[in-house]
Amino acid sequence: MIINIDKDICTGCRECAEVCPASAIEGEKGKPQEINYDKCVMCGQCIQKCKSYVSLIDHGVGVYEAKRAERNLPASVKEPLFAAYSNCNLDKVKAALADKDTITVVQCAPAVRVGIAEDFGGELGTVAARKMAAALRKIGFDRVYDTNFEADLTIMEEGTELIKRVTEGGTLPMFTSCCPAWVSYLERNYPELKEHLSTCKSPQQMGSIFKTYGAEIDQFDPAKMFVVSVMPCTCKEFECNREEMNSSGYQDVDVAITTRELAYLIKDMDIDFNALPDEDFDQPLGLYSGAGTIFGVTGGVMEAAIRTGYELITGKPIPAVDVSAVRGSDIFRTATLQVGDIELKVGIVTGLKNVAPVLEALKAGKLDLHFIEVMTCPVGCVSGGGQPKLLLDSERDAAYQARTKGTYAHDAELPIRKSHENPAIKKIYDEYLLEPNGEKSHHLLHTKYCTGENNFKK
Repeated sequence: MIINIDKDICTGCRECAEVCPASAIEGEKGKPQEINYDKCVMCGQCIQKCKSYVSLIDHGVGVYEAKRAERNLPASVKEPLFAAYSNCNLDKVKAALADKDTITVVQCAPAVRVGIAEDFGGELGTVAARKMAAALRKIGFDRVYDTNFEADLTIMEEGTELIKRVTEGGTLPMFTSCCPAWVSYLERNYPELKEHLSTCKSPQQMGSIFKTYGAEIDQFDPAKMFVVSVMPCTCKEFECNREEMNSSGYQDVDVAITTRELAYLIKDMDIDFNALPDEDFDQPLGLYSGAGTIFGVTGGVMEAAIRTGYELITGKPIPAVDVSAVRGSDIFRTATLQVGDIELKVGIVTGLKNVAPVLEALKAGKLDLHFIEVMTCPVGCVSGGGQPKLLLDSERDAAYQARTKGTYAHDAELPIRKSHENPAIKKIYDEYLLEPNGEKSHHLLHTKYCTGENNFKK
C-alpha cells in the first residue's frame, strides 16, 4: 500500500485521524491506528501530521536501521522515521539511472520548486526551480523536463473542453481532474457523478507526450524510456499506475517520487544543492508560463483556465491577468465572471473535507455553477503529503503561506503568464497535436475514468 502506519511506532494520538479528509484512519485513542484502505485516498496528510517516531538517539542504531530497511530508504537517511509514511521508490529510479540502455526522463511539479529548498536549509517558500533543474541533471537524468509545461497543456485542453460544455450543452458543472486523491474520492463515494469530471488527464499524466512527441523530437526509442515524476503528492504513485494511463503505448509515467524523496536522492548522491548553479529545464518540454506555475496553489487551476478561456472566447486580452476573485483559502468560494456574453460561474473547494456538501448540493439540483476546482490538500499542492515535513504545528501555516507567496511571485516574474502564449505549447499543436480537444489530443491527453476498483486493488 502507498500510505502506511507502523503499529510498532504509532502511539494512538489520533492526530492523523483528525486531518484525514476521507475518515480512513480507525482505532482507539492510545492504541495503534489502522488505515481503512477502502476509504483511503492516499493524500498523505497523515504523514505530514504524524509525530510518533523512531530515532537513532532515542531508540538505538539497531531498531532505527531495521525500520529504515523495511521502508527501503537510502542508508544516507538519518532523520527520525515517523509512524505514518509512504512508499519509497528511489530503488526503481536508481536502477533506471544505472542502466546504460535506459533513457531517463524526469519532470517536476509546480509545487516542488517552492518546497525542495526547505530540506537544504532554505527559507520557507524559496523558489528553487533552476537549482532543482541543475540537481536533476547532475543526478544523471537524460532529459530534465517540467510538469509546468504539461499544466499549460492541461489548460489548453481543459479550457477548450469547458467552453464546449458551456456553449454546446455538455455536463455541467465540470470539475477539475488534476488531483488524483479527489478523483479517487469521487469514484468511490459518488460514482454517479463521474461524468462531471473533466476528461483531461492531470498534468503528470499528460507526460504521455514524453514517449510520443518527445521521443520523436530526440529520436528516442520509447520502449527504452523511463519517465520519473517528482511530485508534492503521495497519491501520484497511485495515479501513474492506473490501468488506463498508457495512451503512449507504454506506461506513460513509470514512477512517481515525492519532494522529500528527491531531497533524499540529492543527499544520497552527495550533491551540494545550495552550491549548484542555476540551470534551465530542457526544451521544448521544459518551457512554461506563470499559469502553469500557479497550479500548485488552491484556485490556481481555475485562474490559469480563466486567463486562457477568456481570450479563447472573446478574442481579446483579459483585462487583468491576476484573477483575484478566485484566490484565497476559504473552504468553498464562488465567483461570477463576465466572459464575453457568458456569465461564467465558478467555484473552488479547498480541502477534500469540504467537498461532500458541494456534491450533495449538485445531486439535489441546487448548484448553479459551470466549473469547479477541487484540491484535496489544505491549500493545494504546496501543502501536499509529499512535501517537506513540518515538525511543528506552529510552522504549518507559515510554511503554507510562504510557499503560496513564492508561487505567485514566480508567476509574476515570468515573461509569459498565459498558457496559450507559451511558444512551446503553440509548437506542439502546430507540429503534433494539431488542435485542442482534437483526435490526437483526445487519445493522448484525455481519459475516461473507470470505477477504479481494479486500480484500488493494486
